[in-house]
Parts: sequence; C-alpha cells; structure tokens
Amino acid sequence: MGAFTLVELLVVVALMGVLVGLMLPTLGRARQAARQVVCQAHLRSWGLGFSAYAVENGDCWPHTDGLDRQDASVAPRTPADRADYYGWVDVLAPLMGERAWRDYPLGERPGPGSVFQCAAARLGPTELYGYDAKRLGWFSYAMNSCLELDENCWRNEEEPGRVMPSFLKVSLIRGPEQVILLFDQLLDPRLGYDGKAMNRSAGRHCGSYPKAFSARHGRGPDERGGSILHCDGHVDWAASVWKPDWPVDLEVPPRSDREWFPY
Repeated sequence: MGAFTLVELLVVVALMGVLVGLMLPTLGRARQAARQVVCQAHLRSWGLGFSAYAVENGDCWPHTDGLDRQDASVAPRTPADRADYYGWVDVLAPLMGERAWRDYPLGERPGPGSVFQCAAARLGPTELYGYDAKRLGWFSYAMNSCLELDENCWRNEEEPGRVMPSFLKVSLIRGPEQVILLFDQLLDPRLGYDGKAMNRSAGRHCGSYPKAFSARHGRGPDERGGSILHCDGHVDWAASVWKPDWPVDLEVPPRSDREWFPY
C-alpha cells in the first residue's frame, strides 16, 4: 500500500478540523451543563444544612448575614451572642462538615470548587469592585434578604419598639415550594443592577434582593438563567426573578410577593 500523498493528508487534516469545530460548541454546552449540575448540588447541600439547623434551633433558620461582616464595631462580644448573630455561611457550614466562613483567614476565603461558590462563578476585573473581593472573600450565592424583613421575624412582644435579631420560623412559611431561600448571585459589577447600572458591591454580601440575581447558566443556545433553592428544599432554574411590572428603581419586592416574603 502506497503512502498518503500531500493532498490526501491535507484533506484528512481539513476534515479533522471541521469535526473539531463542530464538536467544540457541543463540548462547551456540556461543560456549561456540568457546572450548572454542580451548582445546583451545592444549593441542595445548603438546603439540608438549613433543615439540620432548624432541628437544633427551635424550628428557626439563621440570619441572612452576620453583623461581623458589616461593621466590626457592633459585632457580638460573647460566644453565645456570636452563635445568634453570625450569618448562614458561618453557622451552617459546620453542620455540613465544612469550616465556618469566619474561620478562613483573610485572603484565603473559599472560591470556585468549594461548596460556598457556584462552579461557574468568576470574579470580574479587580478595579471594578468597591471592596477588596480577593482579600475579604466574595459570595456567588445569596440568601433571600426579604426573609428577615417580615414582621413575624422582627416582632419583640416583650420589648415593643426594640429592634431584635430576626429568626425565620420555618413552620410558619406559607407556600415553601414558592418562596426563594438561596439564589445564584451575580459577580460582575458591569451586569448589575439588571445590566442597567454598575454594582460595585456585587458578591460582597451573602444576603441580597432580586437585582443581585445572576443569569450565568445556559438553557439552550441563547437563553441564560440562574439556579434557585426554595424553602421546601427543591432547586430549579429561572431565566430571571424580575417581574415585568416592577419599576426599574425597585430595591425590595412588594410585601405581597409570594416568592420573596414567607408569611
């Protein structure tokens, strides 16, 4: 059998190039789908953590964020206070066999590959942020901050008028299959809010509102959306959480919205 001619080799190489070109989009979509699966698995794990916490804490869930990450001057002083005030990323992680967020040194906070972050999450250019994301850490998941805005969370009947830490009573939630618990949070400041204004605090807080929703997962060639953990523990995908009739300057959803408010 004779050797291949140069023309035949060129034809084979060209055909291989065409095949690779046809396969690359498919491989890209497969990687994207795999990252979404991992992301949703993380959310389900956090859902189990919330359930375990409620069993040990009188049917209540933890805070959306910890005062220690907002203002060190008002951080609780005693271990008992800290157990109440620290946010979900601190108190749930040990129940899942992970270190609490607060136990990681600055500059070594968990990033991609950890249960704390979506597998598809990546920071944007450093200069776009209004905080040192790499040093302080960042969050690609956010807890629904509306869960702490409800009167049933904040009421203190023994001391009327006093602002008290909020604890979400799980058994009181109406329609838990509808109410949002955790969701994919955007990280690129150029995409928030809703792609209409720069959001230099993107990813800074582990509790947030609808404008922080990130559409990072594809479903089809042109449609992107995010993953959502609901209060009943199931996870699904949505192209957006923004309602068509909401005004562009809206920060907190209307109190009547059943996806964001629990009671």
